[in-house]
Amino acid sequence: MCASYGLGGGPDDNHDWIDPMDTATGRATIDRWIAERDGKAAITGKRALNLNPIIRANATGSRSIDLAWWWIWRDGSGPVKYSAFNSRDDKLIRSWSGPFQHRAILPASWYIEKGVRFSLPNDELFGIAALTSTVTNTATGEELVSYSMVTRNAIGEAADTWDRMPLVLPRDMHDDWLSPERKGNQELVAEVQHASQEISAAMRGR
Repeated sequence: MCASYGLGGGPDDNHDWIDPMDTATGRATIDRWIAERDGKAAITGKRALNLNPIIRANATGSRSIDLAWWWIWRDGSGPVKYSAFNSRDDKLIRSWSGPFQHRAILPASWYIEKGVRFSLPNDELFGIAALTSTVTNTATGEELVSYSMVTRNAIGEAADTWDRMPLVLPRDMHDDWLSPERKGNQELVAEVQHASQEISAAMRGR
């Protein structure tokens, strides 16, 4: 049940950025967030209104980086009462059908599970699958984007620490996951589960 991930802090911070992190606007958003939050994504709370960067695609497929609340909102009154910061890959159709149609990628270079920090060799940047919900915050009248991190069965070294891990997507799966034209259905679930195997097995704990 991953509740901490982030960017930077490793021996090699020169990443092959995920589009649009390499644009002027995208890089400015990421740099500001790293400076303010020390590069660590935390579950959002009402007292600590930390928002974390997500990558989304609009109707034309153009990507943007937005700051979002880590815990799904279903309406504008607040985060849902049940645990909604993680969403299991095997329950996306049954329990998350709405947010599954509005997907995002969480840029990361590490995640922490049970005190163990996992990363790819050479601290390579990776993208974690996420679901989103966009609502109008009734308290402020402003649009708010919320998200849930998708998790999968742990494999490789990660399985020695916990039975779940983030659903990490290889670069060649990012377009399909973000595409507004791809319906969130069982076919997409099967594709990302299969595509995630190799990169997930490559995670190393330290």
